Parts: sequence; C-alpha cells; structure tokens
Amino acid sequence: MSTPRIEVHEDGDALATAVAGELLTRLADVQESETVPQIGLTGGGIAESVHREIARLSTESSLERAVDWSQVVVWWGDERFVAPDSSDRNALGARATFLDVVGASPANVHEMPSTDTASNAEAGAAAYSEEMRAQGSGEFEIVMLGIGPDGHVASLFPGFPQLDVTDRIAVAVTDSPKPPPERISLTYPALNRARSVWFLVSGAEKADAVARALAEGTDLHEVPAAGVAGREETIWFLDRAAACRL
Repeated sequence: MSTPRIEVHEDGDALATAVAGELLTRLADVQESETVPQIGLTGGGIAESVHREIARLSTESSLERAVDWSQVVVWWGDERFVAPDSSDRNALGARATFLDVVGASPANVHEMPSTDTASNAEAGAAAYSEEMRAQGSGEFEIVMLGIGPDGHVASLFPGFPQLDVTDRIAVAVTDSPKPPPERISLTYPALNRARSVWFLVSGAEKADAVARALAEGTDLHEVPAAGVAGREETIWFLDRAAACRL
C-alpha cells in the first residue's frame, strides 16, 4: 500500500478546484495512452463541490486537453439503498451536477441498485458484485472517498462486521449509524484495487478522524478509513480546517 501524501488547501472551494483539475489531467493522460479509465465516485458535500468544478472546468473553451467522458467508466464506492429518485442517492446528485453535464455515457455509468431494482440491500450488493466482475477492468484508475467524523469510509463503519469481509466485492449494510440505515458498500479488497485513492475532506468536524486515520498503527476496526490505500498513490486532499489536527 502506498505511503499517503497530504495536500492542504485554504478552504473547501480551493480543494474542490484542485481535485477537479487534477482529475481531468489524469483522465486525459490515461486516454492519451488509449486506455479507458475506470473511476470510483463518492458522495457528500465536498464531493458535490468537486463534481460541480469538474463540470465547470470540462465546459471551459480554454481547456487544453478535453476528457472524453463518454469513454470513462464510472462506479460508486457506496450508495444509500433507497428509491432511485430519493435525494439521499449519491448517484442522483452526481448525474445532475456532473455526469449529465459532461456527456458521460449511460452505458458506462454503473449505479448501485436501488429499491426499484433489487428486493433488498443484500440482493443489491450481490448484483453489483456481479456487474463489476462482468464489466469492470479489475482495477480502478482513481477511487475518490470521504471520511466521516467517526472515521468511516464508504459505508464501512467502525466495529461493523463488513470490515472483515474479504471474499466479496460489495456488501449490504442494514443498520448504518448514519441515516438512511440501508446501504451498499464496496469492501476493502474492492476499494484497494485502485492505482490511486484520493480522500476528499473538508471541515473541522473531520479533523480528529483525519489525524487518527493517518496515525501510524491505527486499527481499521476503529477508524475504517485507515484500511484504504492506492496501489501506487494515496492522496489526502484536505482544507485547513480538516488538517488542523495534523
């Protein structure tokens, strides 16, 4: 697992602009090598800001190298198991602020199952695992993740049994301490099959969790974010508030 690199930005807006610009550069580089990049998205407030910046930068006429978003494959690290039109859905917001704007191909956007497409969260997790086996490349170019004040990552929560699942791609969470209670999450083996892992963290309420996740020897059962790292690169994009305990 790669040694984490820390980037501290003045505030959430500066962080979002930096991440969006870096993502566009990376994807353009990959596409120039005639490879179709596969990425993992996350939800949350700072992710929404990043998505808006990606859309804004992607539509600027001055952009030197454009990303062909119809040739980018999109997955999710986790999702709320609710109705497809629920405002709780990470995918709903990402489509509106980002994916529809940049011209992502619906065939390449792999949303996690909702209550309309799976009978329960367990069935949804199994279906997403099969979809990833069938259409995934076996490795993400980049996975973007957040971290909760309790140290959770994706929908892997401290002390939960899903932290020890190693034989599945995705798992169901039916008693999430953060609403809504039913979710689907990728497991550690799936999240760690990434060349690059980017943590996007904004706000002083996350500062303690960030410090604990980056501390040497942290138990992933106590701070799940400590268990995820890229094969080649792990970057923590922080604003000053989130970095104040480092």
